[in-house]
Amino acid sequence: MTSSSLGHRHTIGISRRELLQVGYSALLGVGIPSLLAQRAESAGTSRSERGTSRKPKSVILIFLTGAPSHLDTFDMKPDAPPEVRGEFQSIATKVPGFRICEQLPRLAARADRYALVRSLAHRQYNHLVATHHVLTGHPQPGAFFDKVASRDDWPCYASTLDHLRPRRDGIPSGVNLPTFLVEGSLTWPGQHAGFLGPRHDPWQITRDPNASDFRVDSMRLAPGIEVARLNDRLALLEQVNRQQQQLANVGATRRLSEQQQLALSVLTSGKIARAFEIDSEPAAARDRYGRHAFGQSLLLARRLVEAGVPVVQANMGRVQNWDTHSNNFPKLKDRLLPPLDQGVAALLDDLAATGLLDETLVMMLGEFGRAPKISTQPGAKIPGRDHWAPCFFGLFAGAGVRGGQVIGRSDRIGAYAVTTPYSPDDIGATVYHLLGVNPAVEVRDRLGRPVQLCRGEVMQCLFSGATD
Repeated sequence: MTSSSLGHRHTIGISRRELLQVGYSALLGVGIPSLLAQRAESAGTSRSERGTSRKPKSVILIFLTGAPSHLDTFDMKPDAPPEVRGEFQSIATKVPGFRICEQLPRLAARADRYALVRSLAHRQYNHLVATHHVLTGHPQPGAFFDKVASRDDWPCYASTLDHLRPRRDGIPSGVNLPTFLVEGSLTWPGQHAGFLGPRHDPWQITRDPNASDFRVDSMRLAPGIEVARLNDRLALLEQVNRQQQQLANVGATRRLSEQQQLALSVLTSGKIARAFEIDSEPAAARDRYGRHAFGQSLLLARRLVEAGVPVVQANMGRVQNWDTHSNNFPKLKDRLLPPLDQGVAALLDDLAATGLLDETLVMMLGEFGRAPKISTQPGAKIPGRDHWAPCFFGLFAGAGVRGGQVIGRSDRIGAYAVTTPYSPDDIGATVYHLLGVNPAVEVRDRLGRPVQLCRGEVMQCLFSGATD
């Protein structure tokens, strides 16, 4: 049992004025109107739009923004020419015949817990366009080079779930952390609700959970105010609202009341607030994940899933962190792979120990792979690898995935799949299937036109043990 599950009094932050104005607050302060917006539109969704009645699963999406090299991590080519195989050696894993990079010893020891797909593929070589495809399971509408986020984009997985199955228990349908993918004037698409509207955007946390002062201030009540006292004040507010019943027929006032109830449910439920109190986690547990942004972000993802959040996206670094056009091998060896290996291994251990791995899909991937041939960019001193979309990897664990298997094969230089290629559309269909949503369900775009949510096929090979 983690400390987050222990009962205790909790202090969370709103003043008396904020209590009455909570319907207007952006609780987490990163442009998230969805926290307070009423889901009336979604509540009226037809039965056919709600997909299947299957109980939803949780999803932790570990996103390697910038795209790691498959050839230097999970699809190594030791017999390829030197300009392809790179500097790293492969090592044996717990599963006979299954080898991965020497820089990932912890994940090698846990290979029986995950399935590795080596035949992911699509056609987008641009970071923004490819990110949209991977994070939504659908190509970006009207895509062109560096097409930034817009409300014409497809919704991310959490937003679709929020639209089709809205919640009123104070638990968000999705949380993205610890970075928002933006660089200068470029905002990466795929991070929000797209055409479903801002009310369905996932929560965005943009603070490093490894920082000593990490906290989400708007999840805390002012000093001296406890949940019980807050509930007493809510009862008083109810009396005031009843005395103002004549205003109930005014649309704006009615929406404000509903927004207040949604925001206050977040404060009074306590689950999410406690999940963010990462400093209450035992020091030994935090050490296992690693005292770095990667590890603590994955620990926070675990805590949020324990609190009931169905979709958590943990970005491993700032935007394009894994974009290794130059200095590929030193970056991977010294800065990127060791903390990833430590954090993901600890996450799999904890989820397995608590039984949550049976209910939670963990998937780790970037937006594409890296080029087979090592190259040196103009002006760069140390070589790297360029973008490569026709072949890359994805790691999948939990939620019925059969561990210890390698699905798909690439050719001798890791350039193209020689078995069945799987697209981000297929990943999307698999995610929705596990969340209890029919991937073929129709939703409405900004113009009210019916569109099919996802056109991919569920990756049954993850669950059947097939190795095509």
